[in-house]
Amino acid sequence: MRSLQPADTSPRAALLIAGILLIAASLRAPITTLGPLLEPVRENFALNASQAGLLTTLPLLAFALVSPLAPPVAHRFGLERVLFASLVLLVFGIALRSAGTVSALYVGTCVIGGAIAIANVLLPSLLKRDFPHHVAKLTACYALAMISAAGIASALAVPLDHALDAGWPASLATVAVLPIFAALLWLPQLRFRTITAPGLSTGASSSSVWRKSLAWQVAGYLGLTCFIYFAAIAWLPSILQDAGLSSARAGTLHGWMQLAGTVPALLLMPLLHRMPDQRWIAFASPALSACGLAGLLALPAWGPLWLFAFGMGMGSALILSLAFVGLRAGSQQIAASLSGMSQCVGYLLAAVGPTLVGFLHEAAGNWTMPLAACLLLCLAMCVLGLSVGRAVLIGK
Repeated sequence: MRSLQPADTSPRAALLIAGILLIAASLRAPITTLGPLLEPVRENFALNASQAGLLTTLPLLAFALVSPLAPPVAHRFGLERVLFASLVLLVFGIALRSAGTVSALYVGTCVIGGAIAIANVLLPSLLKRDFPHHVAKLTACYALAMISAAGIASALAVPLDHALDAGWPASLATVAVLPIFAALLWLPQLRFRTITAPGLSTGASSSSVWRKSLAWQVAGYLGLTCFIYFAAIAWLPSILQDAGLSSARAGTLHGWMQLAGTVPALLLMPLLHRMPDQRWIAFASPALSACGLAGLLALPAWGPLWLFAFGMGMGSALILSLAFVGLRAGSQQIAASLSGMSQCVGYLLAAVGPTLVGFLHEAAGNWTMPLAACLLLCLAMCVLGLSVGRAVLIGK
């Protein structure tokens, strides 16, 4: 086992941190960049709203189904090598999705989700292993890189489509630049073959989290957060275009909403472990998103303000959802089990979001009902936050 610190100024430490951040930057952009291009994709293949929503649902299903496989695979082949393989698989998935056929579109989307799922599980464990005293600080940087890259990719998707003049497949394919650079930067790490890291235990927990109500609350908070967030990722550009905005303007606001999540990434993570409990922030985060949705319904002319509020609230809730795994676990072993359980249940719940929102839109003929449904779920999260935010530990 190796242990490095950010204070270490050696090229190895700097290269490792740079590689981690560039991998993090590759974990959301391939999914979010599809939203601004969804309308030309739908027109190309004559997809209805439910079929189009499936393009965001499939990666979430992959998150739930593939995540449990990552620890044993990393244990067998080595953490660094499996992370590199996930980047190669991600590049392949992006290329396949852009091949121009409907079957390649869906299969490539599944491959992208599986590749991201592996890195989702392994990267946080790598941080805990190599930088055990700076997890909060580097997790904030990790989240910042992931959210920023996703926002910028969304904002650039339509302008790149126009500039390249080669159709939506070429614009979708450009996001492969991120994992390609990440893989090249990760090559020096392949000389290591470490097989253990905190949270990658392959054994069963001595205390089954599946029987703990608090564990289900953690999973529910993550699931509702991702349900709402990925529904917005999938459909916000279409909502804005139906309201009369150009595709470029809708893509810019789509990125604006995601970049709003960088604010809590910068401010919240270093403070979480100093809070006696997290009830107030677990309540306030979805409440802020609810205000954004209510404002979008009542005063759509102030759209940028409401979208920024929504994005800040969802960004904060997403960070809290991931942090609750460590904050509510009484031991590292329980944290590993809780991480697997909450991601499996949470992402299965989240996978319903994009398709259900698309179905509600088709049924109602407008976006009022889907937005109102997400607003009600934000209010349900507020109630759940008052319980899951309590300073109570599983296994204590």
